[in-house]
Amino acid sequence: MLNAVVDLSHYNNAVNFSEARQGGLLGVVHKATQGTFETDPEYAARRPLALAAGLLWGAYHFGTDADGAAQAQHFLSTARPAPGVLLMLDFEAPAAGPGMSRAQAEAFVQAVHAATGRYPGLYSTCGYLAATGAEQSPVLAKCWLWLAEYAPIAEPKAPPLWRTWTMWQYTDGQAGNEPRSAPGIGPCDRDIFNGELPGLLALWGALAAG
Repeated sequence: MLNAVVDLSHYNNAVNFSEARQGGLLGVVHKATQGTFETDPEYAARRPLALAAGLLWGAYHFGTDADGAAQAQHFLSTARPAPGVLLMLDFEAPAAGPGMSRAQAEAFVQAVHAATGRYPGLYSTCGYLAATGAEQSPVLAKCWLWLAEYAPIAEPKAPPLWRTWTMWQYTDGQAGNEPRSAPGIGPCDRDIFNGELPGLLALWGALAAG
């Protein structure tokens, strides 16, 4: 397993991508959008900086209780999914109010696939997948799985429709296994890829190409 990916948003307010790359990080997945109109204010500016530092770049959308296809259109117009840009749907319970439903997530995933020819990754927890019935969705099962689990365990267990997990967010910078910080960034969401370097490059390259 390879511990070399972080996911960020504008809440990570002190980021040096050159230091991150020199410190061993390989990939960054950055928040691009939320709902049908919100845009992360740092996404556009940080993308060229990360690429110039030699980092792989990805974009994620935080799903809300709104039309799934409309959310996908907003995400794609902001993320600008060129080849080599990994695409993700963040499917989790929000801090307040209702979250994205299974049907809305399915509509989002299908709209992204129709527009790009590829399925985005699906970030979630086993608890939210179960609570929404999404763990039984054959549509969402076409997405590769990014699990969030901060318990001090060796690795998480994927729901039945997925053969395995592809990424594991094991810390939010506060809870979870060590290390909880990253060079050039500080405490942050850190992620383990379920494989080695060739597989990580294939995930970013092959899946990003279609």
